Amino acid sequence: MKLVLQRVARASVSVNGRTVADISKGLLILFGAEKQDNPDKVQVLADKALNLRIFPDDQGKMNLSCLDISGEVLVVSQFTLAGDCAKGRRPSFDKAAKPQEAETLYRQFIEKVSESGLTVAHGQFGSDMQVELVNDGPVTFILDR
Repeated sequence: MKLVLQRVARASVSVNGRTVADISKGLLILFGAEKQDNPDKVQVLADKALNLRIFPDDQGKMNLSCLDISGEVLVVSQFTLAGDCAKGRRPSFDKAAKPQEAETLYRQFIEKVSESGLTVAHGQFGSDMQVELVNDGPVTFILDR
């Protein structure tokens, strides 16, 4: 499982020109599932993402988590995070979870993040989505397990 966390001032996702989700200050989380992933990884990475101290405190130090600031969260499935570009010029997706398994993990991740009580929005699994964001900082981290 791979996550790309982006600290955002705002973010949104559209499908066919229609906005399906948007958030203000918080996290945009791009979610990619791989074959060996399981619900335990979902729990670990959801907890890590929400508690990672990447928001500034009063002194401008990254000392606060999304939970600390009551930030909002936008979760977007991104199949290409499972791509392997080590060989050749075309990414291999051999490590990617099958769509049905990936969607189950994606929905479990959204559920775990929602249990935090934060406002959580999400994209449409398997859709061609357009994601817009204002990356705050910019601050971007990659989490994988």
